[in-house]
Amino acid sequence: MSPEMLYTASTWVLPVIIAITLHEAAHGFAAYMLGDSTAWRLGRVSLNPLKHIDPFGTLLLPALLLFLRAPFLFGYAKPVPVNFSALNHPRRDMVLVAVAGPATNIVLAALAALLFHLVAFFPTEAARWLAQNLRNALIINVVLAVFNMIPLPPLDGGRVAVGLLPNFLALPLARLEPYGVMILLTLMLFAPILGAQMGVDLNIISRLISGPTDAILGVILRLTGNG
Repeated sequence: MSPEMLYTASTWVLPVIIAITLHEAAHGFAAYMLGDSTAWRLGRVSLNPLKHIDPFGTLLLPALLLFLRAPFLFGYAKPVPVNFSALNHPRRDMVLVAVAGPATNIVLAALAALLFHLVAFFPTEAARWLAQNLRNALIINVVLAVFNMIPLPPLDGGRVAVGLLPNFLALPLARLEPYGVMILLTLMLFAPILGAQMGVDLNIISRLISGPTDAILGVILRLTGNG
């Protein structure tokens, strides 16, 4: 690997690890505070990245998508185990546990934007490396939050939808959970390829998250004095 590639990798790895680790730990901590100690007992309410990294979902899948020049990179960590029936108010608290991960990513994105104001106090090379890390952290965390709020189980947005929708809609949606990852991969990998052959834009996931992502980035940048 060339020095340039190593440098680029060094500006992505840390933001990705922090974003994923705190996202998953937030789910476990929220569940613990709301009555379910499953994740706590299994050591998943942890800032140790090794507790949350999934070899395929966190490492191999994003690398494969990058190699295939997919229009959108996707990855996932090991899901934090939650016993929803142990929560104080299962249906309501399921929503709160699900929201905790994306909410943590938005906080991390805002923190990264605020830290931009300190970059000027570092030596030139260190400032360039730090600025790139913070820029990547801002983008990664917002994209991760928005992507996870897609209303399809097992994504957080799917859990939120199941918790908020009436039963006649929530139950069929919940039954999609075993197939959710396959549906996402189909939409992200195969639909764009098929669309290209048909002359139709089928980058559905990219178009679905691009608007909210740009809007949230704009708000964060304005509120932190970077807009």
